[in-house]
Amino acid sequence: MSVRLKLTLSYAGFLMLAGALLLAAVLVYFLRGLPEDRGLPEDAVYTTGDLMIDRSAILRSFTPVAAIVLAFLLVFGLLGGWILAGRMLAPLTLITDATRMAANGSLSHRIQLEGRKDEFRELADAFDNMLAQLEAHVAQQQRFAANASHELRTPLAISQSLLDVARNDPTHDPGELVDRLHAVNARAIDLTEALLVLSRAGQRSFTREPVDLSLLVEEATETLLPLAEKRGVTIDTSGDITPAIGSQALLLQMTMNLVHNAIVHNLPEQGTVWVKTSVRPETVLLTVENSGEKLSPQLVSTLTEPFQRGTERICNDHAGVGLGLAIVKSITQAHDGSLTIIPRPAGGLRIVVQLPTPHHHIQPNSQVPQTWSRTAT
Repeated sequence: MSVRLKLTLSYAGFLMLAGALLLAAVLVYFLRGLPEDRGLPEDAVYTTGDLMIDRSAILRSFTPVAAIVLAFLLVFGLLGGWILAGRMLAPLTLITDATRMAANGSLSHRIQLEGRKDEFRELADAFDNMLAQLEAHVAQQQRFAANASHELRTPLAISQSLLDVARNDPTHDPGELVDRLHAVNARAIDLTEALLVLSRAGQRSFTREPVDLSLLVEEATETLLPLAEKRGVTIDTSGDITPAIGSQALLLQMTMNLVHNAIVHNLPEQGTVWVKTSVRPETVLLTVENSGEKLSPQLVSTLTEPFQRGTERICNDHAGVGLGLAIVKSITQAHDGSLTIIPRPAGGLRIVVQLPTPHHHIQPNSQVPQTWSRTAT
């Protein structure tokens, strides 16, 4: 049976039960004043004042009336219950139709249920929000697939062109060809590894363990120091010991990407990168700032999209593959954190990663966290 039929039968059944109880109460009320039958014939007549009352006659006259009333209540309950159940279940029908459309690939449809705020309205609004997020996610995945295909096709096309030139020109220097093929292949490998890191972070397939972000900052700074020296960038690191929990490899990759991004997207000379860690009651913060060109808020809002690059000036040997901040965002979300990117008024960016802190690392009356600082030039 359908839910509507079940509700209809339930309404009619309850109405019949209520009617039967009401009729029984009326019958008892009228018969309670009559004297009890003590072995007298059923058609005995009792005298109450000036009235001659026949108990059996009352029962005989009341029974058909009660049957008619119950029959009316049954018909009324079935008809009214069917209409009432249909009105109550109408929003559920809209939600079902929207679900079928979404299953067929139409994610742009919205229920937009009107009326007062009830359980069906909340369900419809939640379903609309889910469809909006799913539509945005699918669109993002489609853009990502298209961009990834384009980025992966580029080194392959370059390699094919170099090989065609070498085949058509036997006198071409093979050493130059090998060097160029090595560079193109290295870029393709970097892109593939970045895609794997992005996929791993999105799936959250990693083991969580205690991690100190300040140590990761120190390691990332030491690793990228030669690049900073080559580009004339000063790195200033300071802050608190920041206990977090998560994957040390992924969090190190996140920190490396942030510092590398701050070094590459900087002033041509005499640039500065500021890296700071701090502790709050419920979270830890990793803040990376850098000097550089002024960026508009509209451009900054797109930097976490895969294969998005800030300006044309990064087209060099250390430009990366356009997945740096996308990987940072994915790793941050995989660790239940948040990522905030703000353009600095003087130029450059201020990026803040906020991660939850394990409760056993924060004591109610703990001392001021130990601080550390370092400047690399």
